[in-house]
Amino acid sequence: MRVETIAVHEEYHFRNVFKILRARFRHERFDGSMSDEIERIVFERGNAVGVLLYDAENKNVLLIKQFRYPAFLRDQSGWLIEIVAGVIDKGRDGLAVAHSELVEEIGYEVSELTPLCACYLSPGGTTEQVQLYLGYLRQAKQVSAGGGLACEHEDIQLLALPFDEALAMIRRGEICDAKTIIALQQLALMTHT
Repeated sequence: MRVETIAVHEEYHFRNVFKILRARFRHERFDGSMSDEIERIVFERGNAVGVLLYDAENKNVLLIKQFRYPAFLRDQSGWLIEIVAGVIDKGRDGLAVAHSELVEEIGYEVSELTPLCACYLSPGGTTEQVQLYLGYLRQAKQVSAGGGLACEHEDIQLLALPFDEALAMIRRGEICDAKTIIALQQLALMTHT
């Protein structure tokens, strides 16, 4: 597949973390011809990781609940149930960030994380790709209370839920975070629940 980038302009840059790009390009179409020139606005956020911690013995998942202002703008609640997650900072790989976020958010160190999948959550507008991992509680050790970092204004509650109940919460719309839905459904496929 051929792509011709005609121009990329950085429109806005925020604290060396987020960028908004305006790009003009053409791409090869299915019939082999090139498309007309297309312009897109792209939110460049970087990549992220997410971790689902699973207690296979008791068939529970450890999730978190935290306030998300963008969700508040849509549903006036803002409290979302999610997996542990974080943005990959410059200089660290995704696995290191995943381990760090587990300690920060729920207070657990896990000896090994198994990759579940990598996915784009909103590829029509952002470059962000999320790598999802599965950790097993039997390989974990609680080392702190968790709850997030005060310097990041985090107020995170740990939730231990029966796995079947977490899946039912997706169906009822109580779990509506995409990365969390994907991780739980990946675990369902692995365990044939």
